[in-house]
Amino acid sequence: MKKQILAAIVISVFTVACTKSTTKTEQVENPDGSTTTTTTTTTTTETPNVVDSAKISNAKEDVKAKVDEAGNKIDAAAQKAKDKIDATADKTKKDLNKAGQDIKTEANKVGQDAKEAAKKGASKIEEAAKKVKEDLSK
Repeated sequence: MKKQILAAIVISVFTVACTKSTTKTEQVENPDGSTTTTTTTTTTTETPNVVDSAKISNAKEDVKAKVDEAGNKIDAAAQKAKDKIDATADKTKKDLNKAGQDIKTEANKVGQDAKEAAKKGASKIEEAAKKVKEDLSK
């Protein structure tokens, strides 16, 4: 019972706080010369949750500006990272090309050394074969 009374009081206070009354008084002169006074009271109830569309628009614009700014920062960071990756890739490519050239040069040197060793070995074998042939001829 106490809860119901308390709820009724809260609703009454809320209703009174959200109610706007306007009183209008009119005096009309009758044909016989007397005056009649008429009082009109207009009561309107205002909703307590009035939303200010200007504030919403401003908040929306602020959010949009911040989102755009964040997007620009992300784009700039991504471009910076891409530039670093490209620079690293170019340097790596140059280093690999240089290493490939070094390997090719060294392989050619090894090939030349092997050919020269084979020539020396072949000439020694020919000399030994000539000696054997001479020894057999005697």
